[in-house]
Amino acid sequence: MKYMILVGCSLLIAFNSFAQTKKRPNIIMIMSDDHAQNAISTFHKGLTETPNIDRIGKEGLVFKRSYCTNSICAPSRAVIITGKFSHLNGHIDNNVRFDSSQQTFPKLLQQAGYQTALVGKWHLVSNPTGFNYWTVVPGQGQYYNPDFIKMDGKRERVEGYATNIITDKALNWLDGRDTTQPFCLLLYNKAPHRNWLPDTADFDKFRGRKYPLPPNFYDDYEGRTAAGLQEMTIANHMHLASDLKVDTSSDPNRPWQQRVSGTERMNAQQKAAWDREYDPITAAFKRDKLTGKALAEWKYQRYMEDYMRCIASVDRNVGRVLDYLDQHGLAENTIVIYTSDQGFYLGEHGWYDKRFMYEESLVMPMVMRYPTGIKKKGEVNEMVQNIDYAPTFLEYAGVKLPADLQGKSMKPLMEGKKTAWRDAIYYHYYEFPGEHKVRRHYGVRTDRYKLIHFYNDIDKWELYDLQKDPTEMKNVYGDPAYKAVEKELHQKLEALRKQYKDDSK
Repeated sequence: MKYMILVGCSLLIAFNSFAQTKKRPNIIMIMSDDHAQNAISTFHKGLTETPNIDRIGKEGLVFKRSYCTNSICAPSRAVIITGKFSHLNGHIDNNVRFDSSQQTFPKLLQQAGYQTALVGKWHLVSNPTGFNYWTVVPGQGQYYNPDFIKMDGKRERVEGYATNIITDKALNWLDGRDTTQPFCLLLYNKAPHRNWLPDTADFDKFRGRKYPLPPNFYDDYEGRTAAGLQEMTIANHMHLASDLKVDTSSDPNRPWQQRVSGTERMNAQQKAAWDREYDPITAAFKRDKLTGKALAEWKYQRYMEDYMRCIASVDRNVGRVLDYLDQHGLAENTIVIYTSDQGFYLGEHGWYDKRFMYEESLVMPMVMRYPTGIKKKGEVNEMVQNIDYAPTFLEYAGVKLPADLQGKSMKPLMEGKKTAWRDAIYYHYYEFPGEHKVRRHYGVRTDRYKLIHFYNDIDKWELYDLQKDPTEMKNVYGDPAYKAVEKELHQKLEALRKQYKDDSK
């Protein structure tokens, strides 16, 4: 009799665990570093093809207006994991250390019975907390034969290409997890971060493809003081060696950046493939002796070719994750999201990098699917931000949302329900003085307009009518025709600064 009772209890526990797992979704967040929205074919046709990332959007939702709160790598990651703006989570720029003792959504999921894992680029200096398993690259990490920090603090070097290895480790963790519990996996790629070193398997891709020059590639920054003070132009600030893979080591006139960081880690086979690809490029560059616009446009084509090769590897590995879910019967009950930590410039305004509140770096690509829980398909056009990820994951997991979260759950939007939603977003960038010399600024974006205040060492305001000027070439601040708009946006900006408790100047 006792045996029957024990068996019955065991079966009941097993059934409840199974039901709980089926009820609560698994979560996989794949995030890349510096992936421009225009470099995903779901959002923009003509630059590259990303069939696997596109698949997530086709089977779920495409967020057309997903924005960051601070367009720089580490701060954006801190915002995502805490659901709070930079000034409250403390990680305002890339030079500070994340306080990992604070509340994060992985910790809350873990407390609610989720297995949590982080693999790849953490980039927050302190060790991750709130994870059952983690292994991360030190700092920015390396593309070739990268090191990984393990939970015991030891480092291991793994032979291969970073994007492949990060995906390998993530799938290996899925293989070994406790299948009676739901899971949350953060798979964070290094690619396509500067200096855009492709997988040697992709060296033959896009060779010779002609990428269209953005119409404002030769922007003169008239009426936009801060834009003219930056140091992130392809023409003047992109390095021939470290960025564009031209061997300048024998050129006495080019003492800076004479090698490509990361290639010293290559094995013989990788180095041989590298030499076959880039030696002819160096030879052609030295032969042609390009100057002026011809040189600037050559740099743009070289940049785009390697950037898109890095994207090809990311997309291929996204496909591996989706295939794994299909093969293991996990696809239906798993939320899969693909995003980037912010946007990126692909020659717009003549730039690479991010930081500015202008659209290309403000917008984050985001596609999401959850077959069991989201029947709606297509586009989401409401303005969402990276503060919204944490409350969304927590609500789907059945976790009560902490009152101090600053974001809103996107669940109603994802399910096609009518809901009161924000009509404006707030942004604040802090890292100046710093690399690329982008001045500190904060601002507000509504459906049609954007108001930006550059402050600290300068005091300049910019206003854009995004309907008439989507590429933000004409600052209309002070234009009498926009007097009423200007007043309304100033009021909106101050209201948002008060709402989000940002009294910094």
